[in-house]
Amino acid sequence: MPTDNLIGRAALVLRALSVTGEPGASTSDVARATGLARPTAHRLLAALADEGFVDRDQRSGQWYLGPELYLLGESAAARYDVTQQARDSVHRLAAATGESAFFSARRGDETVCLLREDGDFPIRSFVLYEGARFPLGVVSAGLVVLSLLGDREIDEYLARVDLTERWGAEHGPEPLRERIAETRERGYSVNPGLVVEGSWGMAAAVFGAAGEPAWALTLTGVESRFREPRRSQMGALLLKEAHALTTTLRQRAEVSRPESGPRPGGRAGR
Repeated sequence: MPTDNLIGRAALVLRALSVTGEPGASTSDVARATGLARPTAHRLLAALADEGFVDRDQRSGQWYLGPELYLLGESAAARYDVTQQARDSVHRLAAATGESAFFSARRGDETVCLLREDGDFPIRSFVLYEGARFPLGVVSAGLVVLSLLGDREIDEYLARVDLTERWGAEHGPEPLRERIAETRERGYSVNPGLVVEGSWGMAAAVFGAAGEPAWALTLTGVESRFREPRRSQMGALLLKEAHALTTTLRQRAEVSRPESGPRPGGRAGR
C-alpha cells in the first residue's frame, strides 16, 4: 500500500525487489508491486541506486538489490541473524518427516521465509521459498504468528487489512477468526490448501525474549501426507522443535545482553 512517507516508500521499493530475485524487476514491476505511480517508482529507484542500495543491469534495464544493502546486512547480522540457530531445527524437521521444512520471521504485518530444506519425499510444495513474503494470516507461518498475538492487536490488524481481494473469501475476518481459535487450541496452525489447492502446511511459533511470536517453523507438503494421525504427530514435532529453538534464542539473547549498571551521573539501569 502506498505511503506518504518518503522513507516508507523507499522501504516499499526495497521490499518489492527483495521478493523478485532473478531476473530482477522492471520499473513497471516495482510500481505495480508497491502501488506507486511509475514516475515515482523510477525516481525512488534512481535515488536508491545513487546510494548503492539498488543496482541496475544496463543491458536489460532490470533492477536488483544493491551492494550497500549487503554490507549493511553483514553489519546487522551479528545482532539479528538467528538462522544459524534455526538451521538445525529445520534440518531435523525435514529429516524426520520427509517434507519441506522452513523457518520464517515476522516483519511487521508479514512473515518472510528465511530458510528452506527439503526432505526425501519426492513430491513437494513450492508455495514457500527463501525470501517469500506473505501477510499475517496467510500460509501457516503467518497464521500461527497472527493467532498468538494479543486480541487487541489481532482486532486492529483485521480491521485495517483486507486479505480477501488477493487471497479469497477464506481469508476474510470470520474464517480467519475460526482458524485463529483452532490454532490457539492446538498450539500449531494448519493451512489446508488455502493458498494452492492440495498444498498443505503446518507451523509452530518461536517466541522472542518478550514472549511475542517472532518466528515460525513450518512443514509443507501434499494433502495426502497431512492426514490424521500423521498430522498430529507432525504437530507435536513442530511444537517440540519450536520450544527448543525458543529456549536457544532466549539463552543467546541473555548472553549478548549488556550488563546493566550505574550510568555516569544517573541511576542504575533498571
